[in-house]
Amino acid sequence: MEENTRYDALIIGAGFAGMHLVHKLRDELGLNVRVFERGTGVGGTWFWNRYPGARCDVESVFYSYSFDEGLQQDWDWSERYPAQEEILRYANHVADRFHLREAIEFETSVTEAVFDDADNSWTVKTDRGTTATAPFLISAVGCLSVPLTPSFPGLDDFEGDVHHTGAWPTEKVDFSGKRVGVIGTGSSGIQIIPEIAKQAAHLTVFQRTATFTVPARNRPLTEDERIQTKSLYPDIRQAARYSGTGHLLEQPIGSGQEADRTQARVELERRWWRGGITVPTTFNDTTVNLDSNEFISEFVREKIRSIVKDPAVARLLEPHDYPIGTKRIVLDAGYYDTFNRENVTLVGVRDQPIQRITARGVVVGGVEYELDALVLATGYDAMTGALRKIDIRGLAGEKLVDKWAEGPKTYLGLATHGFPNLLTVTGPGSPSVLSNMFISIEQHVEWIGDYIAYLRGEGIRRTEASAEAEQNWVEHVNELANRTLLPKAASWYMGANVPGKPRVFMPYLGGVGKYRRICDEVADNGTWASCMIRASRRPWATFRSSVLAWRKSCSAEGDGCARRAAGPDHRIRPGAGAGAGPVPVPVPVPVPVPVPN
Repeated sequence: MEENTRYDALIIGAGFAGMHLVHKLRDELGLNVRVFERGTGVGGTWFWNRYPGARCDVESVFYSYSFDEGLQQDWDWSERYPAQEEILRYANHVADRFHLREAIEFETSVTEAVFDDADNSWTVKTDRGTTATAPFLISAVGCLSVPLTPSFPGLDDFEGDVHHTGAWPTEKVDFSGKRVGVIGTGSSGIQIIPEIAKQAAHLTVFQRTATFTVPARNRPLTEDERIQTKSLYPDIRQAARYSGTGHLLEQPIGSGQEADRTQARVELERRWWRGGITVPTTFNDTTVNLDSNEFISEFVREKIRSIVKDPAVARLLEPHDYPIGTKRIVLDAGYYDTFNRENVTLVGVRDQPIQRITARGVVVGGVEYELDALVLATGYDAMTGALRKIDIRGLAGEKLVDKWAEGPKTYLGLATHGFPNLLTVTGPGSPSVLSNMFISIEQHVEWIGDYIAYLRGEGIRRTEASAEAEQNWVEHVNELANRTLLPKAASWYMGANVPGKPRVFMPYLGGVGKYRRICDEVADNGTWASCMIRASRRPWATFRSSVLAWRKSCSAEGDGCARRAAGPDHRIRPGAGAGAGPVPVPVPVPVPVPVPN
């Protein structure tokens, strides 16, 4: 075992959050940081999800860092929606450009993290037998980083190759001439199924729940589009930061209850053929009004029936279990058309679940489907899975897994009571998976960096979110979710895909812009936490919770926060007062991104 090493901050994960943290804390603030990464390279989810067809559902113009002007001007995206290979190249380009690997220990998993109450520091242990200590521990583990493998009876008996989409081999997998089975038709399943169908002798798809998916209409970007986008980056970035989802989408045409349904169908057709995720957002009440939602849901079902030639197969592919948009909308490249191929079979396993897996295949309803290879597109233990795998202990030895036994509890998705100086990037209780992750990552990293700089400048060694602030935030997150249709779906947003996991809506639904203003208000008011301790470890100051103040100002429609915080973007920085940035205004329309008027 190596000798314990002390740092200013320890970071778990070298995805886009972990990499940005290194740049912010080490290069901008001059701190000594260490990152622990279980993979052999950077990139996080894009390092592990190498499966055929893996692609981002956020347009490339928005899916990149904005913290360095030279970086964003030098990098050229090739397609409207970037593929995994290109995103991973971008991650490695960033790591090389800023020499980030020097701060990262690869092939190293954190197994334990314990807070020392006397020393106000965290000590972590790794699976390589090393230990490290720092005042701050920052989780950058990602929201979809723990592959979920259901306990199918006999899985270990299968004699063919088994691959999970969330842990795909680095070497190419060749399905040519093979009988392949895919279990799961969520995001990764919908992306990989058309690709395997092109190679395999026969593909059998095992579907439990039909999924709403819309065409991506991906295409190469022209040189003129890249040049124009780069010239507009300042406006694009600023507008995205204060948008609802962190990227600029076509605006709804209005309420589904008030819209002319004939005109609405024309608009739905236009959006369907343009491609992208804006079909479900044609109405502004899709996620709160079941009638408006059903109009759009039925439009997509009609598309399925028009594409899939076999009526029985089309019926299986039609989603009827949940309202559209209450689970993640998937962008596809010919998914429904795939089921018109003679070498593809769809097997419904909702009414007749998978009985067992044998040495030769999968048994459903007494029928054995013989296979040479099996692909598990069975999703992830989302949002909390990675942190729950680590033995994290806070004050009085309390375990995070015990505190979160009935669902995650955080303040702003950034901190949790009883675990001082533990900070989470895009944690539960923040917009996270309901947003463009780059926008949310950058916002959290900047906030955390400013926070740590402020504490160090004031000589404050420890902060802890108050129980009151945390509880108020959890209630607010739940309140927003319960106003919508989203909790009606058995989604991974709710933890419903993991047996025994509490059914709690985990992301924040208030929108990226509103959330940013709330976080900035907390920083601007100095209400960072309930208890701060100087180097002497004596109580230094107690602040009131800011949550009650802004929460009371929110209207029933949830827009009060935006009105109250419609002023400049504030940050607390060491040795400086509040800085101001302009409120975003409508920007010119870049190609190919539609910007709201």
